[in-house]
Amino acid sequence: MTLVERPLAGRHAIVTGAALGVGAAIAGRLAHSGASVSVIARDEGPIVARAKQIADDHGVAAHGIVGEVTDDRDLRRAIRRAIELGGAPAIMVNNAGRPDHPTRFTDETTESWQRTLAANLTGVFAASQEVLPAMTAARFGRIINVVSTAGLTGYAELAAYGAACHAVVGLTRALARELATTGVTVNALCPGYVDTGLTARTIDNLVKTSGATQAEALAALLADNPQGRLIQPDELAETAAWLCLPASGSVTGQAIAIAGGEIL
Repeated sequence: MTLVERPLAGRHAIVTGAALGVGAAIAGRLAHSGASVSVIARDEGPIVARAKQIADDHGVAAHGIVGEVTDDRDLRRAIRRAIELGGAPAIMVNNAGRPDHPTRFTDETTESWQRTLAANLTGVFAASQEVLPAMTAARFGRIINVVSTAGLTGYAELAAYGAACHAVVGLTRALARELATTGVTVNALCPGYVDTGLTARTIDNLVKTSGATQAEALAALLADNPQGRLIQPDELAETAAWLCLPASGSVTGQAIAIAGGEIL
């Protein structure tokens, strides 16, 4: 492929939560555009296998690294290891995160609250801090935070998750302002329900708890989506890849809803 076909050649991308689903799709799409990729997840077998698949499929250097997003020290170690292996990062995709189980606010415990914030907010803070010195020194960088429509609206019984997602959107906007003259952009992707294993498990839980059929449970999840369908991981991957292009340098501080018209 030519440079035009592989516009991210020479760039190093780090993607957290990349063993499966959205993170895997984004990592593969960035590699398709020529970026070398370091993928991070908590389980060694799946993430090493994902890195090998990316390298085989796209002919780029790819490294699979174990890191736990809920432990900011371990995540920082994993990011530093990615930099040792792959060089200075030009792209940081903060995809790892975990929604909490639906819980009434009055039943929320301090422990579950802190765990949800660690998984969905503190990890973004830690990873972004680790990569920013290299990005600002190079005067080029792309930070993409994969959040949820929960960062743009409210959902009942998901107070901790919603608070964390709103905080990530706020962090995205604040960093975009702070870094506006450095060549580094910061944006957030806010998808609705995505066609992944996580959503499949959510549907299964609805079936078990409500007695609904699979079709009825899926329809309940999609009730607020005017398109009436699940978002595909590749849709997020394409948007992320576009945000990484040099020509997207004026797009910063944005929380982009990829939700079939749910958020207008």
